[in-house]
Amino acid sequence: MIRLIASALCVLFLIDSAAMAQDRVRLGYGRLVTNDLIGDGHDRWRTASVASSRVWGPDWTGSAPGGFGQLLELRLGAEIISPENIATPAAGDRPYAGSISVGLHTHFQTALAEFALGGDLVFTGPQTQLDDFQDFVHDAIGGRDLSSGVRRNQIGNDMNPTGVFEMARTLRFGSTGQLRPFMEARAGVETLVRVGADVNFGGFAQDTLLVRDPVTGHRYQTIGNDLTGFSFMMGADIAHVEDSEFLTESRGFELSDARSRVRAGMHYQSAEGHRAFYGLTWLDKEFKGQQDSQIVGSVRLHISF
Repeated sequence: MIRLIASALCVLFLIDSAAMAQDRVRLGYGRLVTNDLIGDGHDRWRTASVASSRVWGPDWTGSAPGGFGQLLELRLGAEIISPENIATPAAGDRPYAGSISVGLHTHFQTALAEFALGGDLVFTGPQTQLDDFQDFVHDAIGGRDLSSGVRRNQIGNDMNPTGVFEMARTLRFGSTGQLRPFMEARAGVETLVRVGADVNFGGFAQDTLLVRDPVTGHRYQTIGNDLTGFSFMMGADIAHVEDSEFLTESRGFELSDARSRVRAGMHYQSAEGHRAFYGLTWLDKEFKGQQDSQIVGSVRLHISF
């Protein structure tokens, strides 16, 4: 845990130093909380995650700058992955895994495409103390504790450098509609190539900076706008996963031929600046032997005082 905190502080120090050197200002902050309890109501597989972003750059003009490295994003994340039953898991079910990540990314665009590029350090294993945190939460709100066997069999302590690249194109239609096809590549804790598209209706995506949540694919606001009312968004993608530290061959797992996601959500912003988002995501089976797909819920609340 000390190594995780030190890494986050080092990245934050580097961003602050770069920001001062290049006259950057803090532009925004975004987060998204995901849990299957607010989805299909179960406690299994991709069961819980938090994504958080802080953005620095030149004065915001409604779109990402054209220069690489001008706009910087500090990205923090945490995720809990578990077998379907955390007390008595079925034979062949996936092992428990806790991960915490800290990374630095940049967003920029050209006349034809939008880019996001960066890297994360992903820490896994008991060092994250997410197994203890899950037991604490379950003791507080009710739920099963992790069995000693699940704890012993969990993914071990490791640090996985992970690179992330996304390229997209925004196509506008109607007064507020946007269609955004994208391609994403990841290499590290999970190595994959993904293609998909997102559709937005309303002011949610107008003149804002949206960051993609790695678990659900939902894009959450880091730089907002003043447009009020409801917005709706949908998206879907499919990935070929070459390798996963969460489902290794050495443990006998065979990855699914394709990993698909389908998502939809609604965002509301009031004239006072209050914002709320709720979305659902269908996640396909990730390995041969997974009994079912799952649905997770994602939420973000911002109350302006």
